[in-house]
Amino acid sequence: MEMYIAGSWTGSTETIPVISPYSGETFDEVPAASADQVEKVIAAAVDGAAAMRALTAHDRCAILTRAADLIAGQVDDLARTVTMEMGKPLPEATGEVSRLADLFRLCAFEGSQIRGETLPIDAQAGAAGKLGFTWREPCGVVLAITPFNFPMLLALHKIGPALAAGNSVIFKPASATSVSSLKLTRILLEAGLPENGLQCVTGSGSSVGMRLCSDKRIRKISFTGSTDVGEAITKAAGVKKLSLELGSNAPVVILPDADLDQVADATAIGGYINAGQVCISTQRVIASHEVYSDLLDALKSRVEALKTGDPLQEGTKVSAMVTEKEAMRVEKWINEACSNGARLVTGGGRDKAVYEPTIVADVKPSMKISCMELFGPAVAVTPVDDIDQAISVVNDSSYGLGAGIFTRDINNAMRFAREAESGNVMINWTPLFRADFMPYGGCKQSGFGKEGPRYAIDEMTEIKTVVMHGMG
Repeated sequence: MEMYIAGSWTGSTETIPVISPYSGETFDEVPAASADQVEKVIAAAVDGAAAMRALTAHDRCAILTRAADLIAGQVDDLARTVTMEMGKPLPEATGEVSRLADLFRLCAFEGSQIRGETLPIDAQAGAAGKLGFTWREPCGVVLAITPFNFPMLLALHKIGPALAAGNSVIFKPASATSVSSLKLTRILLEAGLPENGLQCVTGSGSSVGMRLCSDKRIRKISFTGSTDVGEAITKAAGVKKLSLELGSNAPVVILPDADLDQVADATAIGGYINAGQVCISTQRVIASHEVYSDLLDALKSRVEALKTGDPLQEGTKVSAMVTEKEAMRVEKWINEACSNGARLVTGGGRDKAVYEPTIVADVKPSMKISCMELFGPAVAVTPVDDIDQAISVVNDSSYGLGAGIFTRDINNAMRFAREAESGNVMINWTPLFRADFMPYGGCKQSGFGKEGPRYAIDEMTEIKTVVMHGMG
């Protein structure tokens, strides 16, 4: 499949195969953009920014609304594409794609609601007779670098707000899932974007991505991916606006008064959807000693009921990870934990890129499967004495994206909400929850900046202050 740059679909002298994780077969191939093509992309994006800036909010709203209508008619094809190149079960891919039309419409609405404010200039001594106000202007060129795990939804969370705010966008998708990204690009072009308002350039992050990040003509970078890559982008970017949604090892606390059936049901979803390849996938289960054994029993039966296999086969709940290499890494970390005193409750087997849904008990917080980002279909269960120790274990982490607690005690729930060092806190659910309109983002090494169309638009615009003198 060709990439879209500088107003046309084009190839390159080198290509990257897109491999279906479950079968191991080549699904498609995409161009690996050259240095000359990257330069062409940036120059075109500058022109595109001028064209996007000239549109009215009404025009932008109409384009995104048309894109919503177009994508609503292509859910089945797009979902199958996501499954083939990413490996998630087809119902999960369908759920992802089914959210896009509403997200387009939400971006369209929020783009039409961009406001400034009047300023009380005369509140400062000697400033009588002056009128002050602000308005928001587009940043200019926005670079959207997106991950493989939700290749359409997370892409639209960047592209939609950027376009709604009047910016041009350079879209650099993950190489593993570029086909669905190119299809999303085609839909937006069909909806009527100005020439160079959006480009989709494919290639490796280390070459194409870093060339783009370091260019001074790009004003804003929105990136979702690992903390290591986020740090590299920060060093390369220079003076730019950044939004970084990075790693996590999302914890959930289970207090003695929790409903263990609810906990087990929620964790069987929150820890294993998309083979655990979600930034807010439940990774650390921190349970009170009083319910520890009963929780493991309840969770074991739920996890063992998760069917693994072909993502296109009906009933499959967990399928291949994005690559066999990633599945091997998860296997290695879990084996290492078990060699150092942790206990395998269920799972632990691997067949190529498919890693069995796994529970590991008696996990020490210092083990990799607890203190690092696992990004795989396993949960690490750790016992604690009380809520004080639970909060201490939760916060003893370099990450802070999502956290959850199960309790019937409102005081403990609100204490946890206040004290947990996390950008998102769920009460009586796992961290794996996100409504598309809510502010979403983390703290510490999980990054900074917020997504959610209203909040992303704020970060993809600049505030201009205007003061009129001699007004009376």
